[in-house]
Amino acid sequence: MRHALSLAALLALPGTQATAQTPGEPWPDGAANRPEVTPAFAAQTRAPAQVTNPAPALSMVSDGLDSPWAIEVLPDDAGYLVTERGGDLHHISRDGRVSAPFTGVPEVVAERQGGLLDLALAPDFSDSRVIYLTFAAPTGGGQSATAAVSATLSPDMTRLDDVTEIFRQTPPDATPGHFGSRVVPLPDGTLVITTGDRMRHAARAQDRATSYGAVIRVGPDGSPPPDNPFLEVAGALPELYSHGHRNLQGAAVDPATGRLWTLEHGPAGGDELNLIVPGGNYGWPVASYGVNYNGSEIGDGRADHAPDFTAPRYYWDPVIAPGGMVFYDGAMFPDWQGDILAAGLIAQAVVRLDLDGDVVAGEERLAEGVGRVRDIAIDDDGSILFVTDEGGASRLMRLSR
Repeated sequence: MRHALSLAALLALPGTQATAQTPGEPWPDGAANRPEVTPAFAAQTRAPAQVTNPAPALSMVSDGLDSPWAIEVLPDDAGYLVTERGGDLHHISRDGRVSAPFTGVPEVVAERQGGLLDLALAPDFSDSRVIYLTFAAPTGGGQSATAAVSATLSPDMTRLDDVTEIFRQTPPDATPGHFGSRVVPLPDGTLVITTGDRMRHAARAQDRATSYGAVIRVGPDGSPPPDNPFLEVAGALPELYSHGHRNLQGAAVDPATGRLWTLEHGPAGGDELNLIVPGGNYGWPVASYGVNYNGSEIGDGRADHAPDFTAPRYYWDPVIAPGGMVFYDGAMFPDWQGDILAAGLIAQAVVRLDLDGDVVAGEERLAEGVGRVRDIAIDDDGSILFVTDEGGASRLMRLSR
C-alpha cells in the first residue's frame, strides 16, 4: 500500500502549498504577534532558512488512519506501532497494511485534544516487549488527567497484557485540552512524561504541588528516582522534574549528549524549544514570547525570562504548533546528523533545525503543505516517517533519498 507522490500529487493534497524562501533569510512565516520583542540572544528565533537540494522524496506508506498521535518503529523490520486519538493502537506492516485495533488498551477520554496519545518502546523491548502509553484517563465527574501506563505487547501483536499505571496527573480537570503527553525513556533507565496546563489553569504551571505544565520523571514502576530535584522540597510533588511549561507535545533525548529537549505550544506566538535543566522553571504563564489569542498580553506582558526563569533555546512567532520531535541519527541524510526534526501542525511540515551545540543555526521546512504533521520517527534505513493528523483521512508518510 505504498504509493509514491509526485510533486503534482503532493500539490493536490488538501492544504498543500508551495512557500518561496530565500536561503540565509528566515523562513517566510508571516507577521509576528509580538514584533517589538527583543530576543534574549541573536539565534533565539528566525534562524536562516536552509534548503536541502535535491529535496527528499515524499511517499505514502499508508492512508486511512484516523487522527494518529504517535508512531514508533519496531525492531527487526517488524513494522510500526501507531496510536489514534480515538483510543485505538495499530500495527502497520512495512508494506502499509493496518491491523485491527489491539485489545487491552486502557479506556480513554477521546474528547477534543484528549484520547490515546503517545507511545514509546522500552529500551529492552526486544526482550521484554514492554511499551509505554500516555492518554487522557477518565477520573469521574466529567474530569480527566494525563496518565501513563506500561504494558506488554503480545507476540502476535494483537493485544496488550500486564497494563500497569505508572503516572497520573494531579489534580484532574474537566477541560479537554493541553494534555501534553510525550513519554521518553532516558539513558539512566528512568522515564520522563510531559504534561500541559489544561488550558484554564495556567497558573498551576507555577505550582509545584501540581503536575500541570511539567516534565515528570519516574522509574519504570512509577516511583520517583532518589535524585529528582524536588524530592526534598516541602509541598512539591516528588516526581516533578521541571515546571513552568504550557503544553509540552514534543520531547527527545539528544543521543550525542544524553540531554533532554522539549517542544511546547505557545499561545499566539511563543512556541518554544527548551533544553531541560533538572529543577528548571520555564516561566509560563509569567513570561512568554506570545500573546493571548485575542491579542491581549500574557500576565503583565513580560517576554524576558531572565533572571527568574530558564529561557528557551529557540522560539517561533508566528507559531508552527509543534508535535513530536526526534534527533536525526540515520545514515540516509548524513548532513542532518544531530539535527532536530520537529512535527509542525500549523506549519504543515517536518521542521528541520540545524543544531550547533545548543544553538539553532538554521531552519528548513520539509514536505511543506503535506498536512498537520503530528509525530515523527526515524526508520532503520534512515528515512523519516511521519503521521499527519487530518481526522479519518490521516496518513503515514515517508521522506527518503
